[in-house]
Amino acid sequence: MNKNDFFPSLPLRDIVVFPGMIVPLFVGRDKSIKSLNEVMKTNKKIILVTQKDAEIDNPTGKDLYSFGCEGKVLQLLKLPDGTVKVLVEGVDRVKVLEFKDDKDYLSSSIEIAKDKIDLPQDDVIALSTAIVRKLEKLTNLNKKVSSELMSSLKRQKNPSIIADRIASQLNIAIFEKQKLLEMIDVKKRLEKLMENVNNEMNVISV
Repeated sequence: MNKNDFFPSLPLRDIVVFPGMIVPLFVGRDKSIKSLNEVMKTNKKIILVTQKDAEIDNPTGKDLYSFGCEGKVLQLLKLPDGTVKVLVEGVDRVKVLEFKDDKDYLSSSIEIAKDKIDLPQDDVIALSTAIVRKLEKLTNLNKKVSSELMSSLKRQKNPSIIADRIASQLNIAIFEKQKLLEMIDVKKRLEKLMENVNNEMNVISV
């Protein structure tokens, strides 16, 4: 992937997409629809970036966060009212190097934001296992996480994938989720998640 390549991008209002997350989006803005139409002609790859302020109707680069997720369009359905329902899968965490606002659609040049895992790796794995156990306790209290997801988390051995799956499920503010997306240090991301899961448990037990 050349750093000078620009890819069609999709500004998101109230959601942060993490790698491994499959999510339906309803798209109504003209530029966003053009962006999707463009990627459907080629490799279906689109850059998903969250808006800092969901109220802005025609966001430019300065209205968007600098970290996002490279996504792949799995399905696209044009609805009778002119909006588009699209199913996207998050593939890789990306850092946006530059936004380009063409008259047709927004595009961005990116680099993959690689995970950073400091040794000892065993500590990171132990931390991710502890979080899954804690999340299971939380799920027994509030039933927010499906049993299928819980089972797949228990089987998962990659701490980074565990962190992103849990982050996508947590009931926290958008800017908090964005902070988690921007944490490339997996241990720090897991520690922050543990804090969030503990907070949620404290709220429920109160």
